[in-house]
Amino acid sequence: MYIPSAFNVEGFERLARFIDENSFGIVVTHADGAPFATHVPLLLDREGGAPGKLLGHLARANPQWRHLEGGSEAMVIFHGAHAYISPRFYTAKVAVPTWNYLAVHAYGIPRIIEDARFLEQVLERTIAKYEAGSAQPWQNNLPEDYKQAMLGAIVGFEVGLTRLEGKFKLGQNRSQPDLNGVYAALSQSASVDDRRMAEIMKAEHLIG
Repeated sequence: MYIPSAFNVEGFERLARFIDENSFGIVVTHADGAPFATHVPLLLDREGGAPGKLLGHLARANPQWRHLEGGSEAMVIFHGAHAYISPRFYTAKVAVPTWNYLAVHAYGIPRIIEDARFLEQVLERTIAKYEAGSAQPWQNNLPEDYKQAMLGAIVGFEVGLTRLEGKFKLGQNRSQPDLNGVYAALSQSASVDDRRMAEIMKAEHLIG
């Protein structure tokens, strides 16, 4: 990923927190001379220390799981809020439109894990993560025959991470008046993404 120095984000804990908060990722592999991508929820496992492992599952009918057996590096993309930035927001007289966004790319060596208990644990942890905000979380109390049939239709995997790249493009290369103008416009927008970007700019201490 192209990352100008003004937008570069480093530090495992910061990038790990971003992955936790934006955990629906895109797994990208390469096979037969072409890239292949799958959108899938992922868990960041820190138990082995930084940079950790990504845990997930794929449909057995998805051919990508066989790409994960070859020992080649995979890339996983995590993206957060994003917003169109109009020159109207700036105090600068001469400027062009741009797009601000947050993204983390994770790289590592994937492997398929043919272990029923591993797969069940990944599913249990995934369900617990996404049900956590509910007043009445789903209890995963499926009939055993149905559960086993569903488990047979998916494949578990992990990606042992080798490096993380972070890019938070929030206008850090602009003047303070321009940043304040962007924040004012985004914070008053009808778009949820725009308002979220404004909140992030403030959290990153870019507003003076």
